[in-house]
Amino acid sequence: MSSEQDEFLARLGDAQTQLDAGFARLPPSPLPPLGEDAAAILAEAAERLHDNYPYAHPLYAGQMLKPPHPIARAAYAMAMSVNPNNHALDGGRASSAMELEVVAALAKMYGWPQHLGHLSSGGTFANLEALWVAGQLQPGRAVAASDQAHYTHTRISGVLGLPFVAIRTDNTGRMDMAALEQALATQNIGTVVATLGTTAVGAVDPLDRILALQKKYPFRLHVDSAYGGYFTLAGNLGTEARAAYDAIPQADSLVVDPHKHGLQPYGCGCILFRDPKVGTLYKHDSPFTYFSSKDLHLGEISLECSRAGASAVALWATQRLLPYEPGGEFARGLEAGRDAALAMHRRLANDARFILPITAPMLDILFWAPRAKTPAESSALSQAIFEEAGRRDLYLALAQLPARFFPAETWPGVTDPDAYVTCLRSVQMKPEHLAWGNEIWKRLDAATTAVLAVNPH
Repeated sequence: MSSEQDEFLARLGDAQTQLDAGFARLPPSPLPPLGEDAAAILAEAAERLHDNYPYAHPLYAGQMLKPPHPIARAAYAMAMSVNPNNHALDGGRASSAMELEVVAALAKMYGWPQHLGHLSSGGTFANLEALWVAGQLQPGRAVAASDQAHYTHTRISGVLGLPFVAIRTDNTGRMDMAALEQALATQNIGTVVATLGTTAVGAVDPLDRILALQKKYPFRLHVDSAYGGYFTLAGNLGTEARAAYDAIPQADSLVVDPHKHGLQPYGCGCILFRDPKVGTLYKHDSPFTYFSSKDLHLGEISLECSRAGASAVALWATQRLLPYEPGGEFARGLEAGRDAALAMHRRLANDARFILPITAPMLDILFWAPRAKTPAESSALSQAIFEEAGRRDLYLALAQLPARFFPAETWPGVTDPDAYVTCLRSVQMKPEHLAWGNEIWKRLDAATTAVLAVNPH
């Protein structure tokens, strides 16, 4: 066992002892014993869990998987001995108070001193609540999001019985403003979803320019920043991304997932509304008296019922250790991930075996393709390099993306605007990825060399 694991267990044990002391006045009620059978089952579970990629290791740079901070793991485990339910105050007294604090810290990060919000099981349910509120305020009117927005927006709109309009993206993966205005001119769009950090490529929709269209067209603006929301703290964003994040205070609602960049265990999402009055849509009696009370009953402002209070405890502990401050330790971790993606982008740009998209990474996700005569040949090479890299303990991802995201001269014979190519993709979201750049490149280089040796193009 590593010294870090020893320290983790020791800190958890000390905290658990202190928690148990708070209930020492009660008659003993021992837990069911964990005997030899339980030990064998746990050992088997540990063996079964070997069938995973090493998500916490810096050589895992594929999907959006960032390990929770040790303090979040410890706080969550400790809270689970109480197992609070934040649906009602009776079920989660302390953890409900902690939830109000952590949500307020998130709202403050976005410049919303007044807000209504709560934690959720993840971004999907949080987005459901945002679009449900939008549908209540503008019944029957359509939801519009980019064709690179998360697929759950289409599904959620269907569940809510709202029309959905996909807005074409430009060649950088961001919502095309001309296409959006054309849709808005129909007067049928009630809500526009701007994505700050698309799941495929990390693109940041031009929120500032979308907001400007509200001067001509009446629509609600929802920000889906489930992945990229925390980057508002980063000091090394490009000009366009910075302008989008600086416009967040004017949006109507926002979703962010602390279980992505917020260093939390799954599942922990958050929905925020700028105007607290939307809470009246949830409440079934005495809404004005209720929402002026400091004893906020979280179950009355959520479509979701039972929710793990342990998530609030874990996020509260993490925020106390790593406050949301520009230039602080938490913000520097985000900046390191972006720097790692930019460094990897520069390496790829200087290697003739690869072709890069039109734009550099806007956050910490990058994608590229092996150079080949056709998208089909490039796609086959991507698949082969992905598999070979995995054999060398480098774990990347694959993404099927529009060929128009690459320069027009990449595949001169391709005239179909809807042609796709399978790309290699990497999410450099761990701060450690910056220091591990040489090792990641070494393995990618070796995997590419091995593939091209048997598949010359």
